Amino acid sequence: MLYDYLIVGAGLFGSIFAYEANKRGKKCLVIDKRDHIGGNVYTENIEGINVHKYGAHIFHTNNQEIWNYVNQFAEFNRYTNSPVANYYGEIYNLPFNMNTFNKLWGVTTPEEAKQKINEQKESANISVPNNLEEQAISLVGTDIYEKLIKGYTEKQWGRSAKELPSFIIKRLPVRFTYDNNYFNDRFQGIPVGGYTGIIDKLLEGIEVQLNTDFFTHRSELMKSANKIVYTGMIDQYFDYEYGTLEYRSLEFKTRVEDTDNYQGNAVVNYTDRETPYTRIIEHKHFEFGTQEKTVITEEYPKEWKQGDEPYYPINDEKNNLMYKKYKKLADQETRVIFGGRLATYKYYDMHQVIGSVLQVVKQEFQ
Repeated sequence: MLYDYLIVGAGLFGSIFAYEANKRGKKCLVIDKRDHIGGNVYTENIEGINVHKYGAHIFHTNNQEIWNYVNQFAEFNRYTNSPVANYYGEIYNLPFNMNTFNKLWGVTTPEEAKQKINEQKESANISVPNNLEEQAISLVGTDIYEKLIKGYTEKQWGRSAKELPSFIIKRLPVRFTYDNNYFNDRFQGIPVGGYTGIIDKLLEGIEVQLNTDFFTHRSELMKSANKIVYTGMIDQYFDYEYGTLEYRSLEFKTRVEDTDNYQGNAVVNYTDRETPYTRIIEHKHFEFGTQEKTVITEEYPKEWKQGDEPYYPINDEKNNLMYKKYKKLADQETRVIFGGRLATYKYYDMHQVIGSVLQVVKQEFQ
């Protein structure tokens, strides 16, 4: 049987494309090399708690159209992302706001906080920042940098902040209000019942094959459909012709704790250099859970190598130039649509993935 579309990857991009194509009467086959649908937004029920298997996913957007779109498939709760930072046992609010400044310096007015930051910026005497460390200090001063940025960032990227390019921290959210809401977006929340329920609804009535690696069965799969929607790594699709694009990867250690409340917040960042993980996620707090037990996940960043799951593209000059070469090849492929974070070598938030796939759908079915 010839399908209209073979969709490689059952994540957000692939599932929405399949849903929209199916709605228009197109015959689709969705494949995924993992043993589950949903890609990185997959949630698994453990102890009655929806566990975000691949890190915290908090939906947020300013776009009314995208918000309305996802609300077709799930009811969203009122969860507000307010992470806290743990620096050697001292607790600070993120993003940097008046609560943070009060804890750091005992200041109580925005004027005092601004003065403190400006004093530190001036004494650092950085005219043109040459690296991430200098960029961060020139934005927020030395205290915030040392306690809340340096250790976390060096763990995240596996390099000294002096070796990292300044563009990684172009701007840091600094608020002179007592507002712990991490995102400024108008719409924010977590789908009640987890993200997997959304993907289930998107793929309803569509043929899905899991544990299926596109590259193992490439030639027969390419013949099975008129067009291919590819959401995997773009360099792998072209057999690494120009080299391998670089990523940072993550390792997750998840366990059940015999307590109803482990840390009092969904996300706690560990900003010192010595703690090996960057954050602990306590999943029940995303949905205001009252279960007797709790499930926590420690998140360990690591250097990516082939075979690992790629999470964060390293969008430095060298990798971006290599991606542009692959993009040229991709543009010449008449039967293949490239989409999603791996195929476009971009770090996307969920609402950006949805925006991009809806744009592709518009062009494909105009």
